[in-house]
Amino acid sequence: MKGIGTSPGIALGNILVYKEPEITINKKQIQDIDEEIDRLEKAIKTGMKQIEKLYEKTLNNVGKEEAEIFNAHKMMIEDPEFIGDVKETIKSQEVNAEWAVKNVADKFIKIFENIEDEYLRERALDLKDVSNRLLRILLDIETMDLGSLEEECIIVAEDLTPSDTAQMNKEMVIGFVTELGGKTSHTSIMARTLEIPAISGLKDITNEVKNGDFVIIDGKEGLVLLNPSEEEIKTYEQKKKDYQEFKLKLKDMKGKESISKDGVKVEIAANIGTPKDVDKVIENDGEGIGLYRTEFLYMDSKTLPTEEEQFEAYKIVAERLEGKPVVIRTLDVGGDKDIPYLDLPEEMNPFLGYRAIRLCLDRTDMFKTQLRALLRASAFGNIKIMFPMISNIKEIRDAKKILEEAKEELRKENIPFNEDIEVGIMVEIPAVAVHSDIFAKEVDFFSIGTNDLIQYTLAVDRGNQDISYLYNQYHPAVLKLIKMTIENGHKEGIWVGMCGEAAGDEKLIPLLLGMGLDEFSMSSSSILRARWIINNTSKSEIESMLDEILSLPTAEDVEKFIDEKILK
Repeated sequence: MKGIGTSPGIALGNILVYKEPEITINKKQIQDIDEEIDRLEKAIKTGMKQIEKLYEKTLNNVGKEEAEIFNAHKMMIEDPEFIGDVKETIKSQEVNAEWAVKNVADKFIKIFENIEDEYLRERALDLKDVSNRLLRILLDIETMDLGSLEEECIIVAEDLTPSDTAQMNKEMVIGFVTELGGKTSHTSIMARTLEIPAISGLKDITNEVKNGDFVIIDGKEGLVLLNPSEEEIKTYEQKKKDYQEFKLKLKDMKGKESISKDGVKVEIAANIGTPKDVDKVIENDGEGIGLYRTEFLYMDSKTLPTEEEQFEAYKIVAERLEGKPVVIRTLDVGGDKDIPYLDLPEEMNPFLGYRAIRLCLDRTDMFKTQLRALLRASAFGNIKIMFPMISNIKEIRDAKKILEEAKEELRKENIPFNEDIEVGIMVEIPAVAVHSDIFAKEVDFFSIGTNDLIQYTLAVDRGNQDISYLYNQYHPAVLKLIKMTIENGHKEGIWVGMCGEAAGDEKLIPLLLGMGLDEFSMSSSSILRARWIINNTSKSEIESMLDEILSLPTAEDVEKFIDEKILK
């Protein structure tokens, strides 16, 4: 069976099928509204106590960053908008608290699930976790105690919530396999932190296996071998031993330069969403921030974040990076990321609609506030500004004009900032890649956003499970656009980075190096592995293969070539 490898490593062991207890909710008309709201408030208090225990347990057993998810859960379970809507539903419809919680939660979960950004889309699971906790308390439902496991096992589940992973006995759980989730899900992040192999995207596996089945999982390849042969067991025991030795080599990468066998130096940076993510960047010896997603500031607020609030968030990251580059993307939201106070219109296709730079150029006061905050923070570190979803030259010029206005305002106010701050764009629309020779004359750098570039080039909604097989970073057309963008950037003397998932793909890193990519930005956990690959690859050797690779007809042919001619 083949799924999505979300945390590398090999595990061999017996299966424990974990299924959430079924929550059945019947709509009931109630007579005493005050009594029902009192039931809800008592459930919230109980839920808060449970979450606080999970926070302490995760803090002590895993780490501060991983425990932060439960601070977010505490905010959710008391969120005035969420709980306010639940109470209003109880009052206006005279219904039971369970029914109100489920209906309001489903509304908010749907909003998150329709968000384009995978990292943000996965946050729907957090709200499911919180709302299900309330429902279980209201209905007095017990769950399986994963904290009392006494034998090693590989957990197979439809999905695992943050609460599930926090309470489980980490000494006994040696792997995860889930039907849902992706590389940015909490379960996958937790698995990588704990260095536990994990695989997601295996539909219906909970019905195909049973407790006690022996299984081998390969978290790198996304491979599950059910009831394997003796020969397969021996093979994977050796692979497991080899992988453990390889992990020791990765630790030696700390403090080293990211430089190819033939002396070509590149930069390996990290993608972050909040200032607290910097801890992992530093821990993994990141050489900078290649993408700081600023929409979290807007989504975590009930009103537009002020210039001062934004300035502080950017300044913290700039200072902690101590002069290393920090590429900050301006606001990238649209109809798929519902922020109530922005009053964004509902659209038939929000991924192609009123979003990102299009929204910012229309709401210039909001845009200028962010640009002023970014400029002010640039006095405290090596900040670079990046505009998302650029599709034409006029958008760049209009954005730079507003940036110049912000600079002039700060000069008049005698507020310091970096006069020579670099300005770049995301290359995520095929038209920009094709026309990159012209766009390169307008900016200081390109950052290739492969997540959307692939989606738009191949006409595949990457969030649609039914056609996800068509979304492929090895497609020759995608690779040609990337190569073209890098070459055109270099012709105009600008550096070219990549901040999409492909930048951390072990198979693509050698190709991107051969194409001349200057900066690779990825999740913090992938940095040392990427450096090891760079340091053990010759750029010139890969460069000599590019014409042959790009002439291959299919993505499968490209991947096979990489497996057989490069990785071996």
